[in-house]
Amino acid sequence: MKIVIVGGGKVGEFLCTALSTEGNDVVLIEANSRILDRITNKTDIIGIVGNGANYDVLIEAAVSECDIFIAVTEKDEINMISSIIAKKLGAKNTILRVRNREYSSHMDFVQKSLGLTMMINPELEAAKHMANLIKFPSALSVESFVNGRVSMVEMEIGENSSLIDISLIDFKNHYKNIMVMIVLRGETAFIPSGDAILKKGDRIYVTGAQKHLNKFYKAVGTYKEKIKSVLIIGGGRITYYLLTLLAPSNLDIKVIEQNEDKAFELSSHFPEVVVINGDGTDQSFLDEERMEMYDSVISLTGVDEENVINSMYAAKKDMKKIITKINRISLMKILGSVGLQSIVTPKRIIANSIIRFVRSLENSQGSNVEALYRLADDQVEVLQFRVKENSRIINIPLHELNTKNNLLIAYIIRKKKVIFASGEDVIKPKDHVIVVSTQRTFNDIDDIWESKKVKKNE
Repeated sequence: MKIVIVGGGKVGEFLCTALSTEGNDVVLIEANSRILDRITNKTDIIGIVGNGANYDVLIEAAVSECDIFIAVTEKDEINMISSIIAKKLGAKNTILRVRNREYSSHMDFVQKSLGLTMMINPELEAAKHMANLIKFPSALSVESFVNGRVSMVEMEIGENSSLIDISLIDFKNHYKNIMVMIVLRGETAFIPSGDAILKKGDRIYVTGAQKHLNKFYKAVGTYKEKIKSVLIIGGGRITYYLLTLLAPSNLDIKVIEQNEDKAFELSSHFPEVVVINGDGTDQSFLDEERMEMYDSVISLTGVDEENVINSMYAAKKDMKKIITKINRISLMKILGSVGLQSIVTPKRIIANSIIRFVRSLENSQGSNVEALYRLADDQVEVLQFRVKENSRIINIPLHELNTKNNLLIAYIIRKKKVIFASGEDVIKPKDHVIVVSTQRTFNDIDDIWESKKVKKNE
């Protein structure tokens, strides 16, 4: 597909790399020639220097012929104007990033009125992700499938865990409603086979219904009680959205914000929340505010290093849940080694949302990509497909199908039933199928099979 991207910031660069690697023809419009040169020198894309909201620049980029137009500059107004012009010029799909709360509060109306395909707010999406982590205090990260009916959570095998040195075969016998989908050992991620042995320090991604996951946590000794109190350091956009999402939970929440005006605004909008005007990066001040009395700490300042230090200090207090916001995607691998629990990167969240949408538009004959998540330092993809009537792999027992290497059919959702896939199961039209793979070549459910060995049953 032909894709035009406006904005060469962190999100734009991430999208250029990911989408060009997947074989799309990508054109990047960026006003800063140095940034453009840096990105074009390391990716297989075409670069154009200019303002993405300029008509002539969009004509030069052949926007009228593009399948997807993506505007992700730092300025909402440029994103909106460029998307409107692109739509008028004939772009088939238009995606834009908005961050201003004044626009975000009416995104659906604006999107429909202007005929845009997608509007996405990174801070709102990050807040949703964090709210989900509060819901699963035992997990390092959480992803949901099929409208939240099934969750996939990341957990670490600690030194006292009963999972140390257990084989996957024994795991399946002990925990029939839970499946291990991915193992991250050191810097290497893999999809485990039945004879794989779990080791101390492994980070594993397991899946199941929430009630079964809670029982599993208790059984293996990693269960953490429900979060009842939260301390948030930083009072920016994410905090505003997060407080809105957490409001129905009746949690005891305190926010520390250094800027007096921001603190006053939050206090006015959320009178039930305790808002303190103070320096949340001052450890003695955090002690005065009795940080250790809270179940969870979420560090949301605008400086990555401050968030990391706050979270490391909170870790010494042995708190149930510590969530750290990181803006720089490049820091993710480094931070994985410093013992932080849950790291949330807003830019990565929206970049993956856009990539998921692009995948869903690509030529899908047998199914649609409904969800896509990149996990384990981006080494593994988890995809959710909805199977169509014309898929060529329906009604065939799974053991008769020759799947590609490094791939797992995790489970099938049929109506309201969750089926952990076995060799005797078959895939039917309208099923939701979750597939785990270390490859990045799947746009369709039919792509997971070696086609020459598939014969459709009559």
